[in-house]
Amino acid sequence: MLVATAFVLMMTVPALALFYGGMSRSKSVLNMMMMSFIAAPVVGILYVAVGWSMGFGGDGTFFANPFELFWLEGVSTDNYIYVMFQMTFAIITAALISGAVADRLKFSAWLVFVPLWAVIVYFPMAHMVFSCTDDSLICGRIGAQDYAGGTAVHINAGVAALVLVLLLGKRIGWPREQMRPHNLTLTMLGAGMLWLGWYGFNVGSIVFADGYNDDQFFAETGRTFANTTLATFAAILGWLLVERLIHKKATSLGAASGIVAGLVAITPAAGAVNLSGAVAIGLIAGGLCAWAVGLKYKLGYDDSLDVVGVHLVGGVVGTVLIGVFSTAEGAGGVDGLLYGGGFGSLADQSLGVLVAVLYSGILTTVIALAIKYTMGLRLDEEDEVNGIDLVAHGESAYDLHSGTSGGSSSVLAASTAPVATTTKTEGASA
Repeated sequence: MLVATAFVLMMTVPALALFYGGMSRSKSVLNMMMMSFIAAPVVGILYVAVGWSMGFGGDGTFFANPFELFWLEGVSTDNYIYVMFQMTFAIITAALISGAVADRLKFSAWLVFVPLWAVIVYFPMAHMVFSCTDDSLICGRIGAQDYAGGTAVHINAGVAALVLVLLLGKRIGWPREQMRPHNLTLTMLGAGMLWLGWYGFNVGSIVFADGYNDDQFFAETGRTFANTTLATFAAILGWLLVERLIHKKATSLGAASGIVAGLVAITPAAGAVNLSGAVAIGLIAGGLCAWAVGLKYKLGYDDSLDVVGVHLVGGVVGTVLIGVFSTAEGAGGVDGLLYGGGFGSLADQSLGVLVAVLYSGILTTVIALAIKYTMGLRLDEEDEVNGIDLVAHGESAYDLHSGTSGGSSSVLAASTAPVATTTKTEGASA
């Protein structure tokens, strides 16, 4: 569990930071990475203070008493590892949202949004999904299965990302001017690290299983590990196939995006399906997400790094398809539609998705509007053109003017140095 917890923390710092950073433009890569880095301390400390209590402190339809286990009062130190494990889930869920708002969200607004969203949206959602008491809404009352966070993590983050991009508006020049990833090497490295970390994410989630003997424990560990691996393989192929059919190319960015799409989709289903079900879910998610990332151009919402197309769509696919591919031998003990279980599980899964979408969508809108009409969400136009790295952090990722290899400069030097012209281009991203 120590290894699993460290792996999930690595998924945010540095894996997600590298993945998103590489897909960003060179003038905003540091800010993109900082949004992941800052989510860790902000959400992590809040989780210890009230998050664990709200999620696992007792009964409640939406959340448990925030003060029942305030600052882990009454939690024995031998249980701290489980607290830390769930804390890493909270951190990466908040950080995932940042990819949608690249180039234009104020860093100060992000610092206010993240703690509010964690307390009001994520901590309650974690209770509804993971605590699984009789009263908890999604797991207990509805009975929807979610092994490691298809609803609480990916749908939750994807819906929040969509809300923010709609309230923020489009980047200057989008979509007339393409805005391509500035360093796909970083993105592919980040994708590989995410894949490694995801074994902690999915396989580590078995720790909350009750009443298992050793044989059952090892059987489920093997199932979740194998399912996570095979679904990811299938999603890479599914993404590249659709990309080849639509764009006539199979790209490195598509492979990296397929990795994430497969991991997202198998997250809720990792313990519920067999190997063929995992391959089917991965293949469907990879292909569907590859198609879905293009919807932003048709519908006109500027999701910078395709958080909606990958995490929202992939999360919905994986969660709903449990109702089709789950088997009674899996962790939930429920046969899906394909194995003679009828439409009951499919209905439960769909209702769980609907609740997650509505809860996250409504409350994220309230939080974002409150920030928008007080301190403001968006950068000034001039600051957006010059680049958020200089404006928010007084630094540049690449020192192109001094002739040295250093990447950091003082605020004064950054403000007086000539601003390099950046070509605005963009490719499909995840």
